[in-house]
Amino acid sequence: MRRGLFTENVRIAFRSIRSNRVRAVLTMSIIAFGIMALVGILTSIDAIKGLLKSQFSTMGANSFSISSRGMNITIGNSTTRVRNYSYISYREASLFREKFTAPATVSISFNASSLATIKYGQEKTNPNISLRGVDENYLGVSGYDIEYGRNFSTYEIGTTRHMAVLGSEVSKALFKDMVNPIGQEIIIGGLRLEVIGVLKSKGSSFVGGDNICFIPVTTGRQYFSRPNMTYTINVMPADQGSLDIISGEAEGLFRQIRNLNPADPSDFNIVKSDNIVNLLLENIRYVTLAATMIGIITLFGAAIGLMNIMLVSVTERTREIGTRKALGAKPSIIRQQFLFESVIIGQLGGFFGIILGIGIGLLISGILSSPFEVPWVWIIMGVVLCFIVGVVSGFFPAMKAASIDPIEALRYE
Repeated sequence: MRRGLFTENVRIAFRSIRSNRVRAVLTMSIIAFGIMALVGILTSIDAIKGLLKSQFSTMGANSFSISSRGMNITIGNSTTRVRNYSYISYREASLFREKFTAPATVSISFNASSLATIKYGQEKTNPNISLRGVDENYLGVSGYDIEYGRNFSTYEIGTTRHMAVLGSEVSKALFKDMVNPIGQEIIIGGLRLEVIGVLKSKGSSFVGGDNICFIPVTTGRQYFSRPNMTYTINVMPADQGSLDIISGEAEGLFRQIRNLNPADPSDFNIVKSDNIVNLLLENIRYVTLAATMIGIITLFGAAIGLMNIMLVSVTERTREIGTRKALGAKPSIIRQQFLFESVIIGQLGGFFGIILGIGIGLLISGILSSPFEVPWVWIIMGVVLCFIVGVVSGFFPAMKAASIDPIEALRYE
């Protein structure tokens, strides 16, 4: 009996929706737009989060850097400031690498130029190449891989060899017509260098991109020296779980090298690689909140529109309601009929909105080349929100329909 009543209510609801197609479609479109904004944007944000995590894991997620505090770096809510030393000298960096005995790989590097131009024959790059002096450990610590060729050796670093490892974009710009870059001679500001390796591409979305060139740190010191030149120390612990412990030991040792008193604050920055991605993810959280608010506001507007349609439907079907009551329909049955109609409109709008939202997520994932996962949490949330919208929007019209006097309804024109 109850199953037959349920089926009859659903059948009547669909018949009413078909008889008012334009209004029903408009309302479903508003609901679909709200759910599409909610599911689509949040799914896209999940794809962006996955891309950030995967890219920063290739940059050396299990590492940290010791850098000059003169740059006034701000990470999250932590603000740094200049105190005693505005730079880290090569002597201090070398002394740290020599004395640091924890199970970790230590690398020393410095920024030789951010606007370098590289020439090969008649070809030359734009003046936007990042030129960096590095040691033999830098590529491994920073998450770079060699596509072909090789890395610098310890002997080559120690003997100030004129060699270079190029980023993929630099190699493509200089060596055309299938020319093998390995062994070729390039010129940077009058300095002639032999290309010994080309890096794998990390993509333009990666920090720094592929417009990079690495030279031995000793060669860079000789030809690109300037007053108060600062160096960066990168450390990658052998065990990922010991990152905090190793960074604490590194801070203690470098404080000794800088001759700081126990009461003095550290006058250098220690930045863990995961701090950067955590900061980005924290900022993305505000975007997620904004997207959620947009979806909820849109659904609120859809709820008002749906309630208006249901009220109009009650007025138009007054004689039908009177006939049903005259034939024995109880107020609860009339109430259920209008609630069913409202909920069905909400669920249909939500269904199309979820499909469109997943489509947007797939599109963004494809553009970013990031993995896509079905957003079950957002799908379930969308279904629940649409059900709530349907119940809230249909409750007052259903109560109004159930309270109509059958005698007055039969005489309604």
